[in-house]
Amino acid sequence: MTTTHTTTYAKGGMRHRSPRRSVVPVLAPLVIWAGAAGVLALWWSDTSSVVGPAGWLTGAGRITGLLAGYACAVLLGLMARIPLLDHSIGTDRLARWHAWGGRCTVSLALAHTLLIIWGYSLTSHTNVVDQTSTLVLHYPDLLKGTAGFLLFLATAILSARAARRRMSYETWHYLHFATYLAVFLTFGHQLSDGADFVGNRLAQIAWYALFLGVTALLAWYRFAVPVRRGLRHHLRVAAVHPEAPGVVSVHLAGDHLDELGGEPGQFLRWRFLARGLWWTANPYSLSAPAHPHHLRITVKTAGGHSAALARLKPGTRVWAEGPYGAFTANRRTAPKVLLLAGGVGITPLRPLFETLPGQVTLVHRARRADDLVLRGELDAIAARRGAAVHYVVDGPAGYSSPLTARRLSDLVPDLSAHDVYLCGPPGMTRTAVQALRDAGVPARRIHHESFAF
Repeated sequence: MTTTHTTTYAKGGMRHRSPRRSVVPVLAPLVIWAGAAGVLALWWSDTSSVVGPAGWLTGAGRITGLLAGYACAVLLGLMARIPLLDHSIGTDRLARWHAWGGRCTVSLALAHTLLIIWGYSLTSHTNVVDQTSTLVLHYPDLLKGTAGFLLFLATAILSARAARRRMSYETWHYLHFATYLAVFLTFGHQLSDGADFVGNRLAQIAWYALFLGVTALLAWYRFAVPVRRGLRHHLRVAAVHPEAPGVVSVHLAGDHLDELGGEPGQFLRWRFLARGLWWTANPYSLSAPAHPHHLRITVKTAGGHSAALARLKPGTRVWAEGPYGAFTANRRTAPKVLLLAGGVGITPLRPLFETLPGQVTLVHRARRADDLVLRGELDAIAARRGAAVHYVVDGPAGYSSPLTARRLSDLVPDLSAHDVYLCGPPGMTRTAVQALRDAGVPARRIHHESFAF
């Protein structure tokens, strides 16, 4: 059966102060939709009338093409890792917006292609095959645009859930760089073939400004900043310590690490300059509060990259990108907080447990007692600040008891009055969110981030 070990210490410690709430999560969608409205206004101002089936099809093709082009710029901006967006909205939420927007963009591009071909074929009284050949081979920049469109389709297929399960995070991540090439290939035909841009200098300038601005953000935050920080901080592996079966902590040393500004609960993307690891940067949370001269991450073996970290040698150079994520104290809305961890999901919660003010309760669930990572540190923190820690472990016979609403309410009195920070495997997270909602915790008080791709 499942066993629960509870350690309770006298209450006391830090005073709660309400964090400042950011308006960026509200303003960002409004700005995006306002831009879409501006794109529709461009079509409206350039269209005197729409007559007949050919006119309706061509007009719809122009609208979907304009929106697809605008959506490309938005998608790239969402993934530019702009600190203002990332720290207020959250990396996982931006990724969900990006994924939803990607599906819309591909759908709009596909609709644009089919509608334009159909509308032009009605206008010229030709079949769709001949019209397609004429467009691709004889219209300016449309051969490149076709290649870019096919790249978009290929990326969409590879991003489907069934395809993602069959590839590693690293492969999926680098395949997405093809979208940069796709945007570059399709950009030219928008200006040379788009009826809304030909002869409209103001619209052309606005379109160039949009895409050049996004390109500048990508170049700065995705490439220039990581290189600059790599040269500035001289990060290197100091030591690698085993924490549990298949789990290691990587200790890193460097210079001026306080300039990174990493908050408890955030993560960085780590690029280890060692054989087989240098070509990719993977996200791992800080498992201890940041220090001006050293940092720590704690990683469970879940693939080739994470397994290789156990073999890192002291002195290995490291480049860190970030910090990223909004899984921080700024999400807190109530004086009482529950930290709910599943397995190695304790890593971002451990620094929050140490630093969050007010009344904090920790529940750490694992399949085996050996999987209770960092337990000694958690007990020491609880004793120091006067907090309750509950360890929930499955029984030796493999019996598993999920964290139900009743179970959580028994462990944490007055649960509905708590903010909940949740981190664990996807299945455990889904179950816990439902249990918390059943226990009366409002959705706005359940905070979690996912690194799933």
